Amino acid sequence: MPARIYKPAKSATQSGLARTKLWLLEFEQESPREIEPLMGWTSSGDTRQQLRLRFDTKEEAIAYAEREGIPYRVEEPTESRRRTMSYADNFKFNRTQPWTH
Repeated sequence: MPARIYKPAKSATQSGLARTKLWLLEFEQESPREIEPLMGWTSSGDTRQQLRLRFDTKEEAIAYAEREGIPYRVEEPTESRRRTMSYADNFKFNRTQPWTH
């Protein structure tokens, strides 16, 4: 079962960069999930899917996967451009667009 090594993106409700600096190693799903007939819950017998390992660097994650004999694939993060704008810029005199309510 291959593992996925990646750096998570920030969530939509997150303004800072917390929890986006570490690299994660996750195992991919080996068998399909099953629907439990009585309650309708989904279940799986694959316990490795619940495991998430965190590493400070990509090299540490790769070294761990190679040391343990785990096949892996690395997904490089895409750097997002942050638009820096202060709240005071909403009220400046020389705005390019008119301010409306």
